[in-house]
Amino acid sequence: MTATTPAPFSPQEIAAEGIKPEEYAEIVRRLGRHPNKAELGMFGVMWSEHCCYKNSRPLLKQFPTTGPRILVGPGENAGVVDLGEGLQLAFKIESHNHPSAVEPFQGAATGVGGILRDIFTMGARPIALLNSLRFGSLEDPRTQRLFSGVVAGISHYGNCVGVPTVGGEVYFDPAYSGNPLVNVMALGLMETPEIVKSGASGIGNPVLYVGSTTGRDGMGGASFASAELSDESMDDRPAVQVGDPFLEKSLIEACLEAFKTGAVVAAQDMGAAGITCSTAEMAAKGGVGIELDLDKIPVRELGMIPYEYLLSESQERMLFVAHKGREQELIDIFHRWGLQAVVAGTVISEPIVRILFEGGVAAEIPADALAENTPLYERELLAEPPEYARKAWEWSPNALPTCISEGIEIQGNRQSWHDILLTLLDTPTIASKNWVYRQYDHQVQNNTVILPGGADAAVVRLRPLEGQGGINHPLSGVAATVDCNPRYVYLDPYEGAKAVVAEAARNLSCVGAEPLAVTDNLNFGSPEKPIGYWQLSEACRGLAEGCRELATPVTGGNVSLYNETLDSQGNPQPIYPTPVVGMVGLIPDLSKICGQGWQTPGDVIYLLGSSPSNLGASEYLATIHSTVAGRPAKVDFDLERRVQKVCREGIRSGWVNSAHDCAEGGVAIAIAECCLAGKLGAQIYLEATQSQRLDELLFGEGGTRIIVSVASAQQENWESYLQTHLGTEWQKLGTVGNIGTDLAVLTTDNQTLIQVSIEEMNDRYQNAIARRLMM
Repeated sequence: MTATTPAPFSPQEIAAEGIKPEEYAEIVRRLGRHPNKAELGMFGVMWSEHCCYKNSRPLLKQFPTTGPRILVGPGENAGVVDLGEGLQLAFKIESHNHPSAVEPFQGAATGVGGILRDIFTMGARPIALLNSLRFGSLEDPRTQRLFSGVVAGISHYGNCVGVPTVGGEVYFDPAYSGNPLVNVMALGLMETPEIVKSGASGIGNPVLYVGSTTGRDGMGGASFASAELSDESMDDRPAVQVGDPFLEKSLIEACLEAFKTGAVVAAQDMGAAGITCSTAEMAAKGGVGIELDLDKIPVRELGMIPYEYLLSESQERMLFVAHKGREQELIDIFHRWGLQAVVAGTVISEPIVRILFEGGVAAEIPADALAENTPLYERELLAEPPEYARKAWEWSPNALPTCISEGIEIQGNRQSWHDILLTLLDTPTIASKNWVYRQYDHQVQNNTVILPGGADAAVVRLRPLEGQGGINHPLSGVAATVDCNPRYVYLDPYEGAKAVVAEAARNLSCVGAEPLAVTDNLNFGSPEKPIGYWQLSEACRGLAEGCRELATPVTGGNVSLYNETLDSQGNPQPIYPTPVVGMVGLIPDLSKICGQGWQTPGDVIYLLGSSPSNLGASEYLATIHSTVAGRPAKVDFDLERRVQKVCREGIRSGWVNSAHDCAEGGVAIAIAECCLAGKLGAQIYLEATQSQRLDELLFGEGGTRIIVSVASAQQENWESYLQTHLGTEWQKLGTVGNIGTDLAVLTTDNQTLIQVSIEEMNDRYQNAIARRLMM
């Protein structure tokens, strides 16, 4: 017990820690007394949504989490999959949304540092980073500041630590004006003989604190991440950590060296909630206790009290359990890398977290109460979809002006399809993200096979382990992607979430990779509001079904709720529900991959899949008609599996020279992107049904559709293969043109819809973001 019996806290003090009155009553019941200040802070961070998932945990149980390649699933620092040939891949995605809204550079930078620690804590060397970003309108000066700061923070940390940022996505929408999303995914290749887990064991084993010193930065970051943003959030800068990528590089090398000694029993990153989280989780997972002496902790500031030690989220810190008698061996390794390393505690038999300070007990709490047996809220789901969704679903294309081959009338002015194509290519969400990825060192480590912007997924070389490889052993690779169309999920969370999984798998298939597994980042508004919980619940249902249908189990991830800000009238404004899916895939032979750009003049262009396109929820509807309505197309998983398999087999057989899925902007934008990536034009013929609108034909979205190009010499073999495996669910669209030729899109009865030069498209597409930042 603590030295003195603490007095009750006031409602204001309890609320300041993010604790509800009924939760405080439960804390008192469990402890048999009132907590002291340090203990209240520990419960505040560990019972926050960010740490214990008290609103989302019941929904996450429906995710498939096992499979033949799954070695480590949810519950550890990262998931691990078996790639074969002795290779094992660790991967995970995390968010740093609220810190990035307050301090974009450090918020994003420390997000990168945190996800890297999740990877190398498992014993894996980080090999790649991807990011999924959301911002408000890029015409808004505040958005420009946030966007520039976040990109600079990601670039700074990743470049300095020496891990390539190889892919990602960026969306811009007013829904994110006050609350940007910064999700970062990392991949790592296992280097240790055994996967390092986090559960403590071995009564009497020493507990080591290693890495950087502890300061007051990042105080209460987990609680801060679990509350809505407000005008006062700018005063929460102490809740944003400050990172040191050069120190993290040393920490990577020291940890991997330490793990290889076999002297480490368990390891845990000090991420959200710092010392509190690492001690509680290690103890609870191992069914033991941990006693830790704060007087042993290396500090960078004087006069710190237990509350500050325990809630600090200073970066680049780890907690180890070592085999007794081998602690000095580990300490010597960390000192050799210029890092702190001290024995700060012991594994004890009583399943508690006991914190010592200045000769007394500063805190004593059952480990299970902090890390496992935490609050759980089973919320009631709306009996029917909310009014905003029902109203949106009533929309139909009949509400739009009539189209003709020359274009469509918008606000009294006739716009040609040529002009609309250029407008969409100039839209920041669709346009090239070269302004972003040119700031990243995407070739460090020399394993990046396809550069950012060159394909639908990133591809990284997997170097053989010692003793493997050789002339007759092709190099393999891993492909990775992060995906989410948030407008789809907003308008129909269930169907939209299924579409997220399908698109992620499709992007992997477009480079020739077999989809393996998923890590997800659930970014939503408040679950305490009926609409917010409906969106979260329906999206989780859709994700679970999509992952089961495509045999891509979920190995872990992150939940980020309360992504809301106040509008000008003081009303809460939630973001679009944004369940980002990070998916990894295996490429058995790196010589059998392809990108999205046309390769050779004369190649024949095909559309795989015959799912009807849809103007509802489309970028065309939002950008050209300023309307967010309708609903995304339903996913046909049987067709999805067949189309993706045909695409992968076509690539591996050497038939397919390029592949690109149809996403935002539909077929017309997908074809234009293939032209821009390959710097070659194309002659395209589109066949519209009698009832199909021309804008739907050109810019409709959804469905299972992939654009591929095939050498003319392989046309007969390819079409025979398509006939066997897809039946009638494919179309021949046209041919690739020469350098300097235009993109011409015609109907099958020779009506020209679009005639545009590569140069004109390139200017709009490549410079869209830079142009807005210079305004």
